[in-house]
Amino acid sequence: MKILVTGGLGFIGSHTVVELQNEGFEVIIIDNLSNSSETVVDGIVAITGKKPIFENLDVRDKSAVQKFFRKYNDVSGVIHFAASKAVGESVENPLLYYENNINSLIYLLQELQNKPSSNIIFSSSCTVYGQAEEMPITESAPIQTAMSPYGNTKQIGEEIIRDVAKVSNIKAILLRYFNPIGAHPSAEIGELPIGVPQNLVPFITQTGFGLRKELSVYGNDYPTPDGTAVRDYIHVVDLAKAHVIALQRLLKNKNESPVETFNLGTGTGSSVLEVIQAFEKVSGKKLPYKIVDRREGDITSAYANTDKANTVLGWKAESSLEEAMASAWKWEQKIRS
Repeated sequence: MKILVTGGLGFIGSHTVVELQNEGFEVIIIDNLSNSSETVVDGIVAITGKKPIFENLDVRDKSAVQKFFRKYNDVSGVIHFAASKAVGESVENPLLYYENNINSLIYLLQELQNKPSSNIIFSSSCTVYGQAEEMPITESAPIQTAMSPYGNTKQIGEEIIRDVAKVSNIKAILLRYFNPIGAHPSAEIGELPIGVPQNLVPFITQTGFGLRKELSVYGNDYPTPDGTAVRDYIHVVDLAKAHVIALQRLLKNKNESPVETFNLGTGTGSSVLEVIQAFEKVSGKKLPYKIVDRREGDITSAYANTDKANTVLGWKAESSLEEAMASAWKWEQKIRS
């Protein structure tokens, strides 16, 4: 079966391509290389021994998307990662996020609704919950007013998919990620931020390697045990495997409704300082950091209740925070060597 992976050379996308190929799927990647590199294909080949089809294409280009589906009219499923994903950047440049994250989804769905049946896995986010009132967060937690344009694009994306699924043959699973970190254990692929990292772990590993003078910890006055923000950090390989399981669920018609939603996390919250300590333990390095003001758009705490994914999908995160940090550090060392 041919599976389209948009944003397939990005961090989560590339790891998911590996897991799809390991399960025997034929993968077609769309990526515009705005936050990735074509060299990632080489890493995928090194791990799997198979080369995915790669189309350098911008999903914001409606005519290019139409042309793609004319060329590949036998795609059995789509996993849609292509989107901008930095909370802080979305606050500074909201129109970029609305154009990139909403238009691309619409153009994909317009093509998929023309097919007799279509399956899509949507890359959503725990940001849809805003600052949830109860921890851990279940899928039935209320969708709060988004704290950032990025979070809002994920809420809107979910709503669009639900509306389209009501009037078409589209089946969808919305996967709400918590915080993906780490790298493939082979160190052939990993997180490859362009410019200054927007996410915590690559900033930690770059600081550990000496590329950054020190890490900024945004706020130590949160109502948490050590005052720093708490998140649910999940190994990217565990996350990637969940996408394959979700896709197989749709392909085998095991879904219980046209649109299903699952949280993907470990179920454990870790503070920023605990992540730093985990890095120091696995790397043997002392990490220089300073406390700075809170960052706009950030919430206090978010970690998942994963019962639904565990029981209904039959998926569970397996790697520890330290294992994820060790893989991220191994990847950082490899790309700098």
